[in-house]
Amino acid sequence: MEKFDYQNHKIIRGDSLDILSNEISDHSVDLVFADPPYNIGKSFNGHKDKWNTEEDYLNWCCQWIDKCIDKLKSNGSMYIMTSTQFMPYFDIFIRKRMTILSRLIWYYDSSGVQAKNYYGSMYEPILFCVNNPDNYTFNAQDILVEAKTGAKRKLIDYRKNPPQVYNSEKVPGNVWEFARVRYRMDEYENHPAQKPIALLQRIIKASSNVGDTILDPFAGTFTTSYAAKLLGRKSIGIELQEDYIKIGLRRLKLTDEYKGEKLQKELRTFETKKTRTQNQSLLKLLEK
Repeated sequence: MEKFDYQNHKIIRGDSLDILSNEISDHSVDLVFADPPYNIGKSFNGHKDKWNTEEDYLNWCCQWIDKCIDKLKSNGSMYIMTSTQFMPYFDIFIRKRMTILSRLIWYYDSSGVQAKNYYGSMYEPILFCVNNPDNYTFNAQDILVEAKTGAKRKLIDYRKNPPQVYNSEKVPGNVWEFARVRYRMDEYENHPAQKPIALLQRIIKASSNVGDTILDPFAGTFTTSYAAKLLGRKSIGIELQEDYIKIGLRRLKLTDEYKGEKLQKELRTFETKKTRTQNQSLLKLLEK
């Protein structure tokens, strides 16, 4: 296990179950965002996301979900993701200990390989759960979006006296459209399941306050921690893979080096070509 702690942001390398059991105090966290492996066979830096049986996967999930709930304060909230086929099991299990206030859909368009013999998946489910439905954080004013009825169509609400145009802003519904993180995006990191910064910003703005502590037990590219830092929150990110730990250390600026290696963002193919072209142009200028 390795721990890095700087300016209210912690990165812990190790197994999530062990770290949740031994390194994080119960009732110490305001918000949990959990985006675990989905058990669908993706490769995470050579480690395949696939359990021997569905029962093995669900048993493992029940363990870390219980531990995450233990870490939450009495007024804490949890957002949790998994694949569409496993979310019903999560839903039923979590209901025993928390109140599920919303079942969210993160919708995105896809220009990649499309299904031809069935309906392709273009969304991922998210549960929004709270410990106490009478006492939890929800900053509605911080996440308002355009209400097209009022902002664009200018329809009149005749139920009001006097009649008024409908509001131009509203709290988002339970279908959220955010673009998936693509290879050419500035925020892209080398990870097969990176979540967009905008998605995490909405969650963190809504369900935490400045100075609160956000826990991500499967940090990946540390987008949760990065968004928490941008928004003035504290963060704890747990991750097993060393390459992803390096991404987190760099994104959060916890250190410039790791085991003697200078931490730099990996150049993408088009960036490498651009750098090569620029160097060749510079050489030609110097030769003149």
